[in-house]
Amino acid sequence: MFTGLCHYAAGRHDKSARREIIDYDTHASHGFIPEAPVTYNVIGNINEYQVSIGETTYGGRDEMVDATGIIDYGSLMYLGLQRAKTAREAIKVMTTLAETYGYNSGGETFTIADKNEVWLMEMQGCGGDKKQKVVWVAVRIPDGMITGHANQSRIGQFSAYGTEVIASKNCISFARSKGWFTGKDKDFNWKNAYAKPDFTGRRWCDARVWSYFNHFKDMTPWLPWALGRDANAEDMPLWIEPNKKLDVAMMAECMRDHYEGTPLSLDNDPGQGGWDMPYRPTPLQYEVDGKQYFNERPISTQQTGFTYICQLRSWMADEVGGIIWFGNDDANMIAICLFIVAAPFSQSASTLRVRMP
Repeated sequence: MFTGLCHYAAGRHDKSARREIIDYDTHASHGFIPEAPVTYNVIGNINEYQVSIGETTYGGRDEMVDATGIIDYGSLMYLGLQRAKTAREAIKVMTTLAETYGYNSGGETFTIADKNEVWLMEMQGCGGDKKQKVVWVAVRIPDGMITGHANQSRIGQFSAYGTEVIASKNCISFARSKGWFTGKDKDFNWKNAYAKPDFTGRRWCDARVWSYFNHFKDMTPWLPWALGRDANAEDMPLWIEPNKKLDVAMMAECMRDHYEGTPLSLDNDPGQGGWDMPYRPTPLQYEVDGKQYFNERPISTQQTGFTYICQLRSWMADEVGGIIWFGNDDANMIAICLFIVAAPFSQSASTLRVRMP
């Protein structure tokens, strides 16, 4: 299913103005919250101050979903983009909204970046608890490193990361109250408590991160984790140091990945047909003659709704520094277009379209 490239124009709003929260997935109305006095121009997943926010859903524990909450994950992203000039400010905006109005979605990983920093934040509701509305943790990715997430919670024992971490006050205590964690605070592992990886979470989700990392570092030592069979396999790192500088063309190539050149490659089985097709139109799981089978789930898949790459360039003015490359459909099937986000309050978005194969 295709989706439109959204645009939220910058503006100033009266104190009485309210914002209706329309669910990103269901399009149902969750209610209203006060509008911010000032909002910023947003195109897709980037705003005029070079802040970018993306997400993947990992679900987590079903009992943590708060159906009474007002803010869903999609609305949270775009509210953050409209109300923040930096990644840190976006984290503050998003967590304050969720803590105030409740979080009406499953477990979510957000990439929150600006021209100077990149953060990974994970969030889940508290199951309709009247006193606690949400738990969350945000980890700053060290400079010069790359990270990734693909529908599986990625933040583990964050006390051992050696980088800046911000968390909700109840991040650990809520898990204790439910009996999901009983150790010392320093040993708390976010994903083991709230979204423990199983076979499918590793083979269909983390394996995509493994393949992305593999473009920039030999990830053979972590192949057992990606395969998902060995319960005791070494977990993948949250970030790695790439062996070369990244550019837009490299990122586009990563988005087109089908596990080429790895044991998970989609050109290693009869499903490729005579045309070496990397797509599998059958479901991920299926049965033939009473036997259960499954397909791989690569980064580039026919179910993709849209693909984008954001560039955030600190050495340039915000008016030209932040750009988004966007295309509907699977990255392997499109030429993406460049959009420059630059709009003061009185203007609409300025866009420059450049095709990239």
